[in-house]
Amino acid sequence: MERGESANSVAHGWAPHGSHHVRFQLAPGDTKEVIFLLGYWENHEDQKFDPPGSTVLNKAFVRPVIDRWLRPATVAEGFGRLRESWSSLLSVMTVDTPDVDTNRMVNTWNPYQCMVTFNMSRSVSLFESGISRGIGFRDSCQDLLGFVQLAPGRARGRILELAATQLASGGAYHQYQPLTKSGNDAIGSGFNDDPLWLVLGVAAYLKETGDETILDEPVPYADAQEEPAPLYEHLERSLRYTSDRLGPHLLPLIGRADWNDCLNLNCFSVAPGESSQTTANVTGGVAESVFIGGLFVLAATEFAQIAKRHGRAADSAGYRAEAEKMAHMVTEHGWDGQWFRRAYDHAGRAVGSAENAEGQIYIEPQGMCVMSGIGLGNGMAIRALASARERLATSHGIVLLQPAYTRYHLELGEISSYPPGYKENGSVFCHTNPWVMIAEAMVGRGDAAFGYYKRINPSAREEISDVHRCEPYVYAQMIAGPDAPAHGEAKNSWLTGTAAWNLVAITQWILGIRAEMDGLRVDPVLPAAWAGFTATRRFRGATYQISVRNPDRVSGRVAHLEVDGQRIDGTLVPLAPPGTTVHVEATVCRVGTMAPGTWITCPMG
Repeated sequence: MERGESANSVAHGWAPHGSHHVRFQLAPGDTKEVIFLLGYWENHEDQKFDPPGSTVLNKAFVRPVIDRWLRPATVAEGFGRLRESWSSLLSVMTVDTPDVDTNRMVNTWNPYQCMVTFNMSRSVSLFESGISRGIGFRDSCQDLLGFVQLAPGRARGRILELAATQLASGGAYHQYQPLTKSGNDAIGSGFNDDPLWLVLGVAAYLKETGDETILDEPVPYADAQEEPAPLYEHLERSLRYTSDRLGPHLLPLIGRADWNDCLNLNCFSVAPGESSQTTANVTGGVAESVFIGGLFVLAATEFAQIAKRHGRAADSAGYRAEAEKMAHMVTEHGWDGQWFRRAYDHAGRAVGSAENAEGQIYIEPQGMCVMSGIGLGNGMAIRALASARERLATSHGIVLLQPAYTRYHLELGEISSYPPGYKENGSVFCHTNPWVMIAEAMVGRGDAAFGYYKRINPSAREEISDVHRCEPYVYAQMIAGPDAPAHGEAKNSWLTGTAAWNLVAITQWILGIRAEMDGLRVDPVLPAAWAGFTATRRFRGATYQISVRNPDRVSGRVAHLEVDGQRIDGTLVPLAPPGTTVHVEATVCRVGTMAPGTWITCPMG
C-alpha cells in the first residue's frame, strides 16, 4: 500500500494473502467494471503441472472456465442467480418489529450465519484448524435447529450423515471428517450428551417438513456398517445410551464431558499441555451431569411425540415415563435450594452448588432444565431464573458461571485452567444465553427474554464497538466476563452454535412463531414496550401472513387467534394446503405468568 504497487513477494507463514494491482484512470463521471475471479479446479494426478515435473500449475483445463467468467454478461447472470437464491432463502421468514436490531438480524444476518455454520460446522475458521477438528456431532445437530427451515433437503442429508457416525452402543464419534465422513479417532467418543442432540435435530426436521419417511431410512452404525438400522432405532439407542448409564444419584453419567467440553470430571490431568478431552479417563468414572438429565427429559419428551405419530404407542408411553422419572431425579438430586446444580464429581461432591467456594452456579442447567419443563409447576423454574439474573447476568450478557475459578482444580479439569472471565471460566458464553431467553419466554416474561436477547445482539452492540471489537453482524462464541480485564470484548465469531440458538430464541419463543407437527404455533411473548409486529413465514408450501398487536403495551400472552377471519381457540394455526396464503391475527392480553396450556379470553380487533 505504501509503495503503490504489488511486488510479487512470497508470504512465509502466519496469514498469507494475495493482491491484484489493476491500473486505470477515471475521468469525472466515468465508470469502469473490474472483475476479480477466485475459484477452485482440480486436475488429474498426472496433469497437475505444465510442463510435467515443473512447479507451474496446468491451467489448460480450467482456462475456458476462467475465460467465461471474465465476461461481464456471465458475471451479471451469475450475480443475478445468487441474488435470487439468497432472496429465496432469506424470505422463508421475514419480520417487521419496532426494533431495528431485531429486524436486521432476523431478516438477514442471523439466517446467513446459520447457513455458514451449517456448511462448515466448526471445521475451519480464523480460530480453529480444520485438520484437527472436523465436523462436530453435537455442534451440527444444534446447527440444524436454526437451519432446517432454510433448506430442508440439505438438513435431511445432514441428519442421515450424522446418524451414520453413531456407534452401535448409541454413543457417537464426537467429531467426523467432512470429506471421508469417518469418525475422528483423535477425539473419539464418550461425550455423553452427544447422542441426545440427534433426537432434537430430527424433531426439528419433522416439525418443519412433516416428512416421517426419514424415520424408516436405513442407516449403518460407524462400527457396524453391515447392520444398517432405521433412523427411528438410532434415536431409540440415543436415549438408551443415557438411561443405561446412570450414576449413584440415578443421574446420567457425564463420561468425558457433556455440552461443556471443558468440564472434565473423570480426567484428573496433571501433565502440562495435555488435552483434557483426549487423555485417558479414570476407570469406572461415576461423575454425573444434571445438565444431561435436563437434556434427556427434553429429548425423551420430543421422542415420545415422534413415536406416537409413528404408530408406536407403547414406545411413546415408555419414553414419557422415562422423562418423568428423570425429571424427578433432577428435582430430587439436582436442586441446590435456589438453583439447579451443574453436576456431581467423581467423588460424589456437588458441582455448581452454594457449598462450593468457586463455580457455585452455572448457566447451563438453569436454561436446559427449565426448557425441558422441570420446575415449571413447583416454582423451581422461577427461582432458578431469578438466581441466574441475580448471580450471572451482566450488561454484556449472562456469564457461564460464578464465581470464576482462580486456580486449577484437578477434579474439574480444563474449565478451571482458563483465566477468569474467559471461555468456559466465567465468560458470557453466548451459546447458552438463548437457553435462558427461551426459559424466560416459557414462563411468560417477555421483557426479561428480550432484554437478554438485546445484550448479545451483534447489531445492538455496534454502538459499543470500541468495547465489543467484533463484527457487528454475526454472533461470537464468547464475550469476556466481568472477571476479565476486557469485559465486553467478543472472541471467536462466525462458527458457533450461538447463531442457531439465538434464531430459535427470537423467532420461535419471543416472536413465538414455531413449527409443530400439526401446524404453525403463533404464541409470542413480547416486551411490554412493543405495539406489535408483523411477519411472513413460509411453512410446508403455504405462506402465513401474521399480525400481532399489543394495544395495552404489556408483556402478556395470546389467548386465541383469528385465521382468515375465523376465531380459533389456542395458538396453533392448522396446516394449510400448499400454495395458499393464510392471514393470522393475534392480540396480546394483560395477564400474569401463565402455565403452559392455560388460556384466557381477550378481545380481537
